Amino acid sequence: MPSSRIALLQSSGRPGDAVKNLEIIAGAAREAADGGAELLVCPEMFLTGYAIGPDVSRLAETADGPASETVARIAAEHAIAVLFGYPERSGDGASLYNAARLVGPDGAALADYRKTHLFGGFEQEWFTPGDTPVVQAELGGLRVGIMICYDVEFPENVRAHALAGTDLLLVPTAQMHPFQFVAESLVPVRAFENQMYVAYVNRTGPEGEGGSAFEFVGLSCLAGPDGTTRARAGRGEELLFGDVDPELLRASRAANPYLRDRRPGLYGSLN
Repeated sequence: MPSSRIALLQSSGRPGDAVKNLEIIAGAAREAADGGAELLVCPEMFLTGYAIGPDVSRLAETADGPASETVARIAAEHAIAVLFGYPERSGDGASLYNAARLVGPDGAALADYRKTHLFGGFEQEWFTPGDTPVVQAELGGLRVGIMICYDVEFPENVRAHALAGTDLLLVPTAQMHPFQFVAESLVPVRAFENQMYVAYVNRTGPEGEGGSAFEFVGLSCLAGPDGTTRARAGRGEELLFGDVDPELLRASRAANPYLRDRRPGLYGSLN
């Protein structure tokens, strides 16, 4: 099976302006498709911005809301799958989730994920944690999984994906200073110890004001199952391309014994 090219959109867009951010997704989808990519991955909360405080309630939409319909049209127009992060309002309006949706190249919804591990005061104040750790979809011959930011920092979470056969883990993120070691060191280790590709796609630059201000560090990457960083962005706005090679995945899994040598009977005390 040939390699699959993916595009990672490192950007903070325009916080609070969903219309403008949809325009940015459309432009990135066009550029990514022209560059041969089959999938575009956008950062955490890209639709609305991350540091939006109480506006999260006003800007949240249901999973099948107008913004999702627009992304579906963009994906179909450019024949490219798109993963985007956004604040999701539950159907009954009672809960908000930090969510991501994967749309196929025909515009059909392939998977919906709600962040399971909420980071910091803002997220814990406004969002309800999701309760489904492994969400997957089939895309271009790959089994694709989804997490959001802080989720990937819990080894049990990623191992659950490895045991479920995830080939490519998509991690839209809003990773900030001073935690850049997560992008630089932890993500490639997660890819190696779980024998998968990990696409970690960050926001960049300052966002918010006062006590709600963040400095997002960029450094988006595609990490491979051999523990190497196959593609790495800098600190600024960038559309980063990387290739997911099924042959490298197969060879690495054959050579690496981690999953075969596990002894689950010894780990019960960790629950």
